Amino acid sequence: MAHDGQDMTLTNDTILPDLLTLTAAAVEPANAVLELAKTRLRELVQQDGRVSAALIDEHQTAAHGLAWLATYVESLRQMQGWAKRMNESGTFSEVEQLIHQIAFGEYLWQIYGGIQMNQGEIVRLQDIGLSQEDARVLMTPEVMRLTEQGNTQKARVRLVELMQERSAELTVGACGLDEELGMIREQFRRFSVDKVEPFAHEWHLKDELIPIEIIDELAEMGVFGLTIPENLGGFGLSKASMCVVSEELSRGYIGVGSLGTRSEIAAELVIAGGTDEQRSHWLPRIASGEILPTAVFTEPNTGSDLGALRTKGVQDENGDWLLNGNKTWITHAARTHVMTVLARTVPDTDDYKGLSMFMAEKTPGTDEAPWQDPGISGGEIEVLGYRGMKEYTVNFDDFKVKGENLLGMEQGKGFKQLMETFESARIQTAARAIGVAQSALDEGMSYAQDRKQFGKALINFPRVASKLAMMAVEIMVARQLTYFSAREKDEGRRCDLEAGMAKLLGARVAWAAADNALQIHGGNGFALEYKISRILCDARILNIFEGAAEIQAQVIARRVLG
Repeated sequence: MAHDGQDMTLTNDTILPDLLTLTAAAVEPANAVLELAKTRLRELVQQDGRVSAALIDEHQTAAHGLAWLATYVESLRQMQGWAKRMNESGTFSEVEQLIHQIAFGEYLWQIYGGIQMNQGEIVRLQDIGLSQEDARVLMTPEVMRLTEQGNTQKARVRLVELMQERSAELTVGACGLDEELGMIREQFRRFSVDKVEPFAHEWHLKDELIPIEIIDELAEMGVFGLTIPENLGGFGLSKASMCVVSEELSRGYIGVGSLGTRSEIAAELVIAGGTDEQRSHWLPRIASGEILPTAVFTEPNTGSDLGALRTKGVQDENGDWLLNGNKTWITHAARTHVMTVLARTVPDTDDYKGLSMFMAEKTPGTDEAPWQDPGISGGEIEVLGYRGMKEYTVNFDDFKVKGENLLGMEQGKGFKQLMETFESARIQTAARAIGVAQSALDEGMSYAQDRKQFGKALINFPRVASKLAMMAVEIMVARQLTYFSAREKDEGRRCDLEAGMAKLLGARVAWAAADNALQIHGGNGFALEYKISRILCDARILNIFEGAAEIQAQVIARRVLG
């Protein structure tokens, strides 16, 4: 391999010469556009020298457009870092080079011409306050060459030819993982192939809970204690390992990949906000899978506005707490052992400052009798996808929580404690999105190879190949952004911005991959018997939970401007 990403042994003219030199030179113009956009938008949304929430709402399209622009620029930075690492290790093969140049070609074009926030919304530089003259900073020879020659039909078709040779296993060979993470990925890939994929579609169609045997096996494999410190019963592994595990399990079935989410949230809450006694009590039991937690935050009329929660906690004469109120969209609520409940305990408050967090113990229920304790009731919410743990409404009517289970033994800290978990939760959700996207690519690829039309396999039609190629490219982009946010978290750096970007992009990529894979299936994709129908339903939730795409863009914009 020659320096700067040029392989002198390649004669395939789909690879741009001096690729890494070109892409390295293209990052700065993209960043220059971002800096201009920040300047223009600050002029619109600052008041008395500070960013105004009201003005951001007034200029919402521009603000959210800035969030997407910042996400794209960071994605290009991370793809450049990935490509450089692959090149230095001698593994920057033709597959990786094509993925890299297509990613740059496409994302640079979208930055200039319009970023696809979703199917119906494209944000253009003019929407963020930039003029045509401002956009000329992108008119460098390197950017123009990449936009003209990076993402072509010929390059996409060639990538798919190579993907067929590698059986679409781009997740293992092309990710740039170290040896330990590669071994973890392989272990959980084997588990998914053997224990999850053959049964997931039936669980979905029958709307069944994931068998407890699967949960027990995951507990034995350490899924629930991956990142919990070793001295508190966990494995003390990195957030990057959590990404790898979540991705491969979600590739098998998002429900299985999401089993660890509630444990991750509960553990983060206790680590960041609990007392020493609470850490010693809860974390080893969460890590071992002895107890399964569920997150009980959302209420019927609040959605993402957690500061407006109404569920109340009142302390009785014995020092215990009585909870009253209604919660909704509570995942895996019935058969779990403890609920992390956010409730209002400070009288005469109506904002986040009056909220407290509880580790509310409950008795696991069954399908027939989900609620076993006095003061708790609820009902199942029937859903399109994401079915393996089920969704519930939960009602509290003087539901008792031990006084010692107030997290941190201090009132009014619940919202702050919850915010401290969002980085890890969103990194994990981004990883789940990548797994779902990869499963869509798996199904789309397999069907396109097997299905014959007009005398040839579907995969030999350029538009079908292009769909598959763009799935592979965008999955890699989202993956590198997610791994980057995990590395930042592992290094102890604030990464709410990076985690939010990873979740924002990953969710869009998963939905696009599922939608395009279903399109490749044609009418069969609309039939319930085909797995892709489930994957489409599962992918749709990713843009909603753990912060809807619009809320995510709002948060990113405020951080970028701040």
